[in-house]
Amino acid sequence: MTPPTTPDIRLVVLDMAGTTVADGGLVERAFDTAARELGVEPGTADHAEKLAHVRATMGESKISVFRHLFGDEDRARRANAAFEKAYGALVGDGLIAPVPGAREAVAELAADGRTVVLTTGFARVTQDAILDALGWRDLVPLTLCPADAGGRGRPYPDMVLEAFLRTGAADAVRQVAVVGDTSYDVLSGVRAGAGLVAGVRTGAHGDDAFREAGAGHVLDSVAGLPALLRGETG
Repeated sequence: MTPPTTPDIRLVVLDMAGTTVADGGLVERAFDTAARELGVEPGTADHAEKLAHVRATMGESKISVFRHLFGDEDRARRANAAFEKAYGALVGDGLIAPVPGAREAVAELAADGRTVVLTTGFARVTQDAILDALGWRDLVPLTLCPADAGGRGRPYPDMVLEAFLRTGAADAVRQVAVVGDTSYDVLSGVRAGAGLVAGVRTGAHGDDAFREAGAGHVLDSVAGLPALLRGETG
């Protein structure tokens, strides 16, 4: 018997910023604020080096990124607090929007009998600000941030596995799909043993990074996911 094009996916774990949410580079703007808080000025070599790391690690828990950049815990927490405050203010200014077709895709997935969970590398307060700004509080049954899964964000599989355990929507991890715009999103899905892992071209990283991280699919956007899971596209 020929195997199906895609597994029997019952749980879909979607990233937020860059995947379902278009933020227009707000992460980098908020990083500038955080960097200044720690005495790192834009235009300096130190700033450029740190910004390159931020870009390379998009999708990772932000506090983890700042621990790498600034070393000791106190400085990392200061930077993270400044970042979250700045990002939240930008969200409050109306500078985010849904990725075109994202809300409709979530509705299609639910109509097809799949449970959808939204995840983020931001703190809960920032995640909630995004959900409120978009009117998405009731869009999905569960949203997760790193703190909800023991504190480890991507590329660890913890949030994916937390979604699997909390929802009870799937009988096995092979019935889970993980979709995101960064290589760390992809890695989290691969490490969780998800049956389908896909990158989307609406955010931070591109096809080569997705394939290197282990993505089985690359989509132009999350809008194409329902058709992929129905076996209508490759």
